[in-house]
Amino acid sequence: MAKATRKQALGRGLSALLKDPDNDIKSAEDKNADKLVGHIVELELSSIEVNPFQPRTSFNEESLKELASSIRELGVIQPITVRKLDFDKYQLVSGERRFRASKLVGLKTVPAYIRIANDQESLEMALVENIQRQDLDPIEISLSYQRLIDEIQLTQEQLSERIGKNRSTIANYLRLLKLDPIIQTGMRDGFLSMGHGRALINIDDTQKQLEIYEKIIEKSLSVRETEVLVRELNSDGKPAKTAKKVSVPKTYKKGIKEFNEYLGTKVDVKVTKKGSGKLTIPFSSEEDFERIKKLIRGEA
Repeated sequence: MAKATRKQALGRGLSALLKDPDNDIKSAEDKNADKLVGHIVELELSSIEVNPFQPRTSFNEESLKELASSIRELGVIQPITVRKLDFDKYQLVSGERRFRASKLVGLKTVPAYIRIANDQESLEMALVENIQRQDLDPIEISLSYQRLIDEIQLTQEQLSERIGKNRSTIANYLRLLKLDPIIQTGMRDGFLSMGHGRALINIDDTQKQLEIYEKIIEKSLSVRETEVLVRELNSDGKPAKTAKKVSVPKTYKKGIKEFNEYLGTKVDVKVTKKGSGKLTIPFSSEEDFERIKKLIRGEA
């Protein structure tokens, strides 16, 4: 009889651990934590709350309905990730679209990976997971980068390592947040691309930014056409002069590549017909300037 009881207890599975208040798992050091944390468990949707740190604020209703239809036919293929808050209480870390779509379908449970994380770790996981998505608009990405820098206290260099993106790419996204909010909204709604935004950021006057923005929308200007318009505006309406560019000799190109890799930024090299030239090293902030300075001095 004792053996049968023992076998039944072992057969209850991971879900049974979650319903045992006498052995509630609150940290990775608790008994049976290794059996639960990092494993896939069927959790009741009613025991899961949304993540207040979720960087994504808008969800396309049509896309959500399509996902719900897929879940109705095939189930939730990719588990969501949650962190344990309290007994039978969890919070979403990633997978809010799957969570919402599952509720639309009327599911009672959803497969979930369980993590134990504090608020800062939860925020970082949510932001980094969100950044890796393919359907984010440039402003959503920019805001996620900025939150990681501000709230997790990461430098651009550390952020670059954390998410696997070039530091220059991160800097370009962050610059978009300097655009007028109306233009940012236009980018979020898909009226203009990141290329348009990068062109507009070169206009210091906000009112002029908006004037060009309206022309882009009205005339469906391409990024190239927008760049020409911005150059002409910055040269007081006079067509920008285009100097004949001297190609960089092949002997320099290897050196330029080495500069780029060592300094972690795209070095610009201009060469005259006589062979003299100019080397320009861009930096995105005072912190980045100090980083490059240390590399040049050999202190890093």
